[in-house]
Amino acid sequence: MGRVSTAFRAFWRSCFDAEVAARVENALHPGKGLPTPPSPHTPSAPVAPQDSTDAKRIASELAALSLLSTLQREARLIDFLQEDLSGYEDGQIGAAVRDIHRETRQVLERLFAIRPLVDHPEDTLMTLPKEADLTHYRLTGQARNQEAPQGYLRHKGWQATKCDLPKFTGTESSARIVAPAEVEMS
Repeated sequence: MGRVSTAFRAFWRSCFDAEVAARVENALHPGKGLPTPPSPHTPSAPVAPQDSTDAKRIASELAALSLLSTLQREARLIDFLQEDLSGYEDGQIGAAVRDIHRETRQVLERLFAIRPLVDHPEDTLMTLPKEADLTHYRLTGQARNQEAPQGYLRHKGWQATKCDLPKFTGTESSARIVAPAEVEMS
């Protein structure tokens, strides 16, 4: 059953990822010598920052671009968001969203392990902890009891329980390539 599962995963990944498709093609027909499309995450001359402030800025930009690239590569999120949806029926959009939702959720789980911030049912009365970190809560309305502030939980909030972003190892010229152009060779 493992090979069948691998075949299905290879098929679907090949449909949406040119790099995977080229690798599968090379594995199936090694004599053809098809080039594997360059990936923005392929090791080569790394981006070299000038000073520590510049290094921090570049590192944060690369982390954000790597996340964006991962969401595009694995969930086709940018393709979906950039698409003009005015010509589609609601049912067509719904069908596309289901796949994008599932794939995006898997990426967020793998990279961030997103969990609710508060373990309390929504729309029920809760008392804030005495030493509550106010960065964890957005308070609305008016507080009546300052000793034991209470309110109705409207949203549990979200927290990342880890941060495992892909590391960018490409060249400076490829740093802003979120998704390479796909060219089918004939």
